[in-house]
Amino acid sequence: MKSYYERLRDLREDRDMKQKEIADILGTTQQVYSRYENGINELPIHHLIVLSEFYNVSTDYILGLTDDMKKD
Repeated sequence: MKSYYERLRDLREDRDMKQKEIADILGTTQQVYSRYENGINELPIHHLIVLSEFYNVSTDYILGLTDDMKKD
């Protein structure tokens, strides 16, 4: 299974969005978000929840614990 930072990049790119656009949704900077996608910084839980809601996928999917994108 993919790592969470690979999933973050895939989800963003599948929607043809830029890192800056996702950073704006999270209320952070593009630089901080880039560090999440590169696995330098760990994704805070509050950002995980926002991204799960935004992409309409489970947090387990983003974290790489399952390949099932469905939310319960």
